[in-house]
Amino acid sequence: MIDWKVTKAAIYRAKKDTLKPVFEIDAITLDDLLNIDEQKSALLENTKKFIEGRAASHALLWGSRGTGKSSLVKAVLNRFFDEGLRLIEFFREDLQALTDISDEIRKLPYKFIIFCDDISFEAGDSSYKALKSVIEGSIELPPKNVLVYATSNRRHLISEFYTDNEGTRVDKGEIHYSDSVEEKISLSDRFGLWLSFYQGTFDEYLKIADSYFPSLNDEKRVLMHEEAKRFASLRASRSGRTAKQFFTLYHDKF
Repeated sequence: MIDWKVTKAAIYRAKKDTLKPVFEIDAITLDDLLNIDEQKSALLENTKKFIEGRAASHALLWGSRGTGKSSLVKAVLNRFFDEGLRLIEFFREDLQALTDISDEIRKLPYKFIIFCDDISFEAGDSSYKALKSVIEGSIELPPKNVLVYATSNRRHLISEFYTDNEGTRVDKGEIHYSDSVEEKISLSDRFGLWLSFYQGTFDEYLKIADSYFPSLNDEKRVLMHEEAKRFASLRASRSGRTAKQFFTLYHDKF
């Protein structure tokens, strides 16, 4: 039995069919996240509404890798923990257990984020249906103290193929999708809040790098910027994750 009074988060473990409490959690804050102010503001406001018992939306954070999607969810958890927010992480292959876990927590005096990180579904994978059930309910209404926050590189969470569009037609200017397409876009449509994340410019990338090296003098900062640009170019990435990896490898050099 988890003591949610002191436990921020848990992860579902399928082999033991149980929730494992998590005590070592990234202490990242909203102020640590740079270049995503609009996304921060939107998710912060949505979560605040949820905490206060007002209408709030399930959220899909999608876009380029390493741009702060997962970090933003963790920062929101840290921000609202003292106000009763808790988080439960589910892996895609374990979503069939989500309905049972929702039954267990629906009467608890806490607000829960169901966190599905880096999620997508391939053709033939029907586990997403459990996620749809928790978001919109079935004959039973979904729990009022549960929201789903999912991150993905895809805006449409289920793989789409050219053949899916067979049967799609335009009638009097209105698009009528085939049943296959309707099924595959319906999951993403259940998220009321979509937040998109993109690779930043080199200036934005260097701003993040600067935050990891706050004490450099001007001469060393110029050298650090040159090395950071080379590092990003080799990885074809200017994300916050790349900046953190650069710091990990080069913090002793400067």
